[in-house]
Amino acid sequence: MRRPSLTPYTMYALEATEHAQRQGKFDTFHHEAYKSLWEDGKDLGDLSVIQEIAEKCDIDWPDLSQRLESGYYRAAIQQDHKHAVEMGIQAIPSFLIGNVLFSGAQPDEVFKTIMKRLLDSDDEEINQQHQRQNQNNC
Repeated sequence: MRRPSLTPYTMYALEATEHAQRQGKFDTFHHEAYKSLWEDGKDLGDLSVIQEIAEKCDIDWPDLSQRLESGYYRAAIQQDHKHAVEMGIQAIPSFLIGNVLFSGAQPDEVFKTIMKRLLDSDDEEINQQHQRQNQNNC
């Protein structure tokens, strides 16, 4: 990963990602966009870069281009952003695991610890529900 020399205008990339998701190609598109920005240093605000990524992912560029130019996905992207802000997300990347929200690049151990706590607490909650159910059945 290399920090890009500029912060791109990402509305097109977000809208293209929404389009890719609706085409069943989210993972491929996301991976290619990530690689383009962080490894290749390309500007995701440049439509020619979005076109290059779309074509690599076998996404119909004329269709996507028309949707980008018309703002077809803009309202959905803005609604997602509003929802994220309401949840308290203020940075990218941000992660919500269970009820734990955290931001920034984190070591694997942080994810493992949070998942273990979540699974342990779920186990406790399930055990308590079973105990209550068994008491009610007696």
